Parts: sequence; C-alpha cells; structure tokens
Amino acid sequence: MSSLTARALGAITLAAVALAPAVPANADRDLEVKVTVMASSDIHGNALNWDYFKNAEYDDSAHNDVGLAKISTLVNQIRADRGKDRTLLFDSGDTIQGTPLAYYYAKVEPITETRETHPIAKAMNAIGYDAVTLGNHEFNYGIPLLARWVKQMKAPVLAANAVSVKDGKPAYEPYIIKTMKVRGVESPIKVGVLGLTNPGSAIWDKANVEGRLKFLDLVETAKKYVPIMRGKGADVVLVTAHAGDNGLSSYGTELPVENASAMVAEQVPGIDAVLFGHAHNDVPQRFVTNKVTGEQVLLTEPGRWGQRLSVVDFTLTKIRRGWEVTAKASTTLNANTVPEDPKIVELMKEQHETTVGYVNQVVAQSKEQLSAAESPYKDTPILDYIQKVQTDVVTQAIAGTPDAGLPVLSIAAPFSRTAVFPAGPVSVRDMAGLYVYDNTLLGIKLTGAQVKDFLEYSAKYFAQVAPGAPIDLRALTNANGTPDYNYDQLSGVDYDVDVSQPVGSRIVGLSYNGSPVAADQQFVVAINNYRQSGGGGFPHVTTAPVVYNGQVEIRQALIDAATASGTIDPATFADVNWKLVRAGVPVF
Repeated sequence: MSSLTARALGAITLAAVALAPAVPANADRDLEVKVTVMASSDIHGNALNWDYFKNAEYDDSAHNDVGLAKISTLVNQIRADRGKDRTLLFDSGDTIQGTPLAYYYAKVEPITETRETHPIAKAMNAIGYDAVTLGNHEFNYGIPLLARWVKQMKAPVLAANAVSVKDGKPAYEPYIIKTMKVRGVESPIKVGVLGLTNPGSAIWDKANVEGRLKFLDLVETAKKYVPIMRGKGADVVLVTAHAGDNGLSSYGTELPVENASAMVAEQVPGIDAVLFGHAHNDVPQRFVTNKVTGEQVLLTEPGRWGQRLSVVDFTLTKIRRGWEVTAKASTTLNANTVPEDPKIVELMKEQHETTVGYVNQVVAQSKEQLSAAESPYKDTPILDYIQKVQTDVVTQAIAGTPDAGLPVLSIAAPFSRTAVFPAGPVSVRDMAGLYVYDNTLLGIKLTGAQVKDFLEYSAKYFAQVAPGAPIDLRALTNANGTPDYNYDQLSGVDYDVDVSQPVGSRIVGLSYNGSPVAADQQFVVAINNYRQSGGGGFPHVTTAPVVYNGQVEIRQALIDAATASGTIDPATFADVNWKLVRAGVPVF
C-alpha cells in the first residue's frame, strides 16, 4: 500500500469516527433489563426480633418475626440474587416510635442531648437504604429530635407534602432521582422516588407541629412533583406514601384524606408503583387503573414491624430517549423465613441491652395479678389504675384554679388485651405493656350533655345484640370498624351501655354521686393528647376549653405513681362504674 493510499484511508477512518456519536443512540435499543425495588414500612422501632414487653424473642399466633435485623437478611439475599447494581431499598415511614428501644433514645437518654446515633438510624445506615419517607409517628417526639435523626441518616428523608408554615416550602426533601448503572448496560436507568407523609400528623401531633408544619393533600402534591421527576429524566416513578389505600380518614374533612395511596395511583398520571404503609396490612400486590391514562399502577404494603419486605420487579425496555416499564410484579417476603443478620445484631447489642435493663427495673409490688384480657367489654381494675393516676394528676394540677371545685373524670381505652400486672414485682415493661402509646395528658372541660355524646360515640364499638341472644365475644367488639384503642371508658361517673339498642341510644343511667348528670353540669375530663387533638373523631373534645396541659407522658405518670407508692393495690382504685346491659339485664 502506498503512503498516499494509507493517508487517504486514515483520513476516511478519522472522519467516520468524528461523525459517529460517542455512544450510539440505539446502543441498548430494544434491550430488556430487570431491576428490583424493595420496601419496608412501619418498622416502629423494631431493630431486633425481640419483645421488650415479654422480655423474650418476639412471637405471635402466626409466628411472625420482626425487626430490621431480619429485614437486612432478606435484603442481602435479594441483592445477592438480583445483583446489587439492579436493586434499590426504600421505607415508607413510622420508623422511630413504637418500642421501648425507640422510647429510651427519645426520652430517657435522648439523642438530642447525648448526640448518640439513634439505633434505627444506625441499623438503616448499615443496611443501606436509598431513601426513607416520614410517617406520622416520626413527629411524636418533637421536631428537634426528628431533625437530629434526619441528620444522622445517610439516606435522604422524604416528605414532599410537609411544608413550612412560614414560607410554604418543603420542610424535608420532596423527592430523589436515583441513577442505576447496571453492569453491561450502556444507558443508566433513572428512578424517581416521591415521598408523601400523612396529613393526620396535624391532628395527632398538634402540639409538636402546629405553627411549624402544614401537611398538604397527597394527590395534589403528587400532581405537582411527578411531572417534575419525569421532566428530569426519570424512567421509573415511584411513590413511597405513609398512607393506607382505602380512601378513608379516621378524622373529619378538615384535613386532606388520610389513606390516599390508591387515590394517588388512580388520579396522578405517570406513576409506575406506590409503596405504601400506615395501615399495617400485608398487601403483596394490588393493581389500580389510572383514570387519566388507563395504565395499571402497582401497589404493595409490607405489613408492620419488619414482618414483611415488599419486593417489586420491573422489566424495562430501552426506547429512544430512555427506558420504559413494560412489566411489573410484586410480592412480600416473610421475615420468619430467615435468621437475623448478625452484623445488625452486633451493631444493636449495646443499645438493646441498655433498653432491656431499663424495662426490667421493678417499680412496685402488686397485691394481685391484674389482667387486661377482658378490658374491651368489662370494667377491669388494670384500666382503673390508669384512670386513677390520670385523675390524680389533673386534680392536683387544677388545685387553686377557678376549676378546682369541678368533678374530675378520666378516659382510658383498652390498648392491649395481653397486658398483665403480675402478682408481686411490677416492672417498667409491665407498665409499658399496658400503656403502649407515647401519649401526654390534658384536662378539658365538658358539659354533662357533651359527656353523654362522647359516651354514645364510644359505644359504637359494640355490635347490636338483642336481649336473650347468644353473646359471641369475637363479634361483640370492634363493630363499625372501631379498634380497641378507640373504645373509651369513662371513670368518675356511673353508666350502663345497652348493646341491644342502636348506636346513639345506648348510654343509660348516666349519674354522678348517685344523681343523674344534668345537661349543663360542668366536668373536667382527663384525656390523652391523641384523643383531644381529634384522633378517633370523638365529639366536642377538640373545641373544649383546655384547663391543663403539662406535657406529662401518661406512661411515665403511671411509672412515677407506682414508684412513689411502692404498691399497686386494686382495693384503693378499682371501681366498677360501667357495665354492658341488654334491656337492663347485665351481659356479664
């Protein structure tokens, strides 16, 4: 070959290289790639498979296991099976409240003071979450502690619809776009993730968020951000929502819909899947048709406490400008099929043992065994203990005020049917097992008529059973979808609940000190913050005058009262002041 010919060929080759794109537009054209998204939700402070209330490994009638250590093993298996470059991991909220472990590092040795890393942040960081969405219970311990936890998290913490009251801007990151670089594939895959939290926080944690945060409608927020994520090149768009999927709310119409996950899927175009939580249900796979596009949107929920892990598999096909989801399917994996990840167990060891030591501290001696098993349908001494302590705290607080002469009533609900004070030593964990929520105590003023309305509303908890008909305990309670924690019992007055009557006409013989309660009679009522702020939708309580709000935690008040007396003796507080009847005949 002559030097001229060689030079000519070289020039042609260089020209061809210069004209060709660095990466051909169709480099991956028609290529199919599978990627996997995993999701947990409603971890509620469960790091290990441990029941702090029973002081033993967690177990229930279905033999579920719990905890992030179990989730970690499942995640590791999926990453090993699919390839780490093809997987992402998210959480849909309610992570830092719900166990004595979470309580200890929020209240006993709060991370805001010690600067210690929160155990849930420590575990999630080690597992390698890609993003976490805020749940309503994240606000239980106040904005400063939440801010500290968010700072400790390596993963972005999302909540697009939680905005600052001051300027209307998002108070947390609204969304992220994760770029997945799959080995052997030229074009990266962009996954947009929008985080939506629950509007109910404005009610349930009013004391912590009022004047600071506003919670916007989930559907409207998604309509705003999904096009933004698509505009930034997201090939896959996910919503992680701390909201159930039934379209209902446990409150009135004053706030956006509580359980709006399916509504988001139906009404907002451009969403491929909704990873949701809040309802504590195991939903392996559900498809919802988007009303605008006709496309099928996948929904999945992984139960609660780390009992399940949602696994969503997407098939993506390369198109001219990116990737298109051409198939999707999901399931939930059961945590009881795997051992705990020893790395997470070791990581939690010190904080776990500290918590175990705390909850096993003996605070008093009980004269006899007290059980909450029958509390949903009988007046039991163990709930009367709560009533007694709440009444005492509020009575002492209003002493010397204009309301000091008013009768003090108290409300309590059967939070746990398994709670027991053993005969003999009673520990912190026994108290925590009885009062499982981190509620604070308030005192409000109600009239006799309002007290009657309150009790009638509460009594919808029972099914209507005709006089003489057999009583089926399984069907008697939880009627009208009412959970145990929304059946409030009232102390300080006497009354019957006639379950043979329809809802709204069941409270009989309401009296105080042997005399019928007058409609205009004034009472101070000891009530928890969840109920007073509107949780459960009870009448009158949200607008009632507040005469006491010392931010005293009810559980701690129980512990303090037991510690101070050293003895729990039902003879000093048990009072059967209400019962179920049918046409005047006691049911039990």
